[in-house]
Amino acid sequence: MNARPLLTFPLTPFAAIGIAAWVIATGAQAHGDEHAAPRVYDAKQVEPTEFGQEGNPAKVTRTIPVDMTDTMRFTPGDLQIKRGETIRFVVRNSGQVLHEMVLGTPQALKQHAALMQRFPGMEHADANMAHVKPGQTGDIVWQFTQAGEFQFACLQPGHFEAGMVGKLVVR
Repeated sequence: MNARPLLTFPLTPFAAIGIAAWVIATGAQAHGDEHAAPRVYDAKQVEPTEFGQEGNPAKVTRTIPVDMTDTMRFTPGDLQIKRGETIRFVVRNSGQVLHEMVLGTPQALKQHAALMQRFPGMEHADANMAHVKPGQTGDIVWQFTQAGEFQFACLQPGHFEAGMVGKLVVR
């Protein structure tokens, strides 16, 4: 089975226009839409990526709490993971604005952040992300199948650019 990235880039001008048209036509809500259904794990739908895959909640090996604040920082800001671990990230938003935690490669997160700047109303919910309203918590269950240096970031417009990025090392 070949690993496929969650996001494929770069976008052509026509694709960017298509995304913008879809956002406008559907009235898509920003990340964190309160009507979004909770994610349900389905092993048949799991797609490997270069930094791992959606984890089975029944096979979590460790839980890591992560706090997000309006100072545009994550606590902890650096994480060490063992290859093969299935981690449940319990992500708390201690701030007053919407934040999110998105796992990925540095390049994919940078490209996704640029896309969010261009289309801030874009709605999507993937297994590698949690959108968390102020005072709330969310979670991500992820199996780290690949060793390497990855990141987690808040991709709300302006947050990534303000340094809301953490380092994730899988050994």
